[in-house]
Amino acid sequence: MSHTTKALMTNWMRGLAMLGIVIGTVHIPRAAVANGAGLPAGTYTVRVADEALTVPAGQSPDAEKWVEFVQGGKVVAKEVASVISAADMPSIAKGPARAPKNGTLLQTLKGGDYFRVWINKDGTNYLVNLAIGKPVVK
Repeated sequence: MSHTTKALMTNWMRGLAMLGIVIGTVHIPRAAVANGAGLPAGTYTVRVADEALTVPAGQSPDAEKWVEFVQGGKVVAKEVASVISAADMPSIAKGPARAPKNGTLLQTLKGGDYFRVWINKDGTNYLVNLAIGKPVVK
């Protein structure tokens, strides 16, 4: 990826975060857990949050973003999404199952313990893993 392309992508991602731009819609068929909080079954609008995320040294500041699951105009839960460019996707995702451009794919991962929410917004991929079930109350 060229320096210019990286700079454009970085600016675009920062713009999304500042505006809380919607990246997709997903239907979660069973209760799940996002960032330790309950996410009831239902249909959600997913948007990039404006909250900053601390990333490890050496990792791009745009490699992960908080996303919010919104229903009825209210944030129900949030979770960290891995953000992967279209150029990097072939080296990361193996196999035919991918979210279509400007679409969403929900996968139940091996073992049935997690959902993967895969959103492709204009070629940028957002991958969110959610534990299936209800949060553990301590």
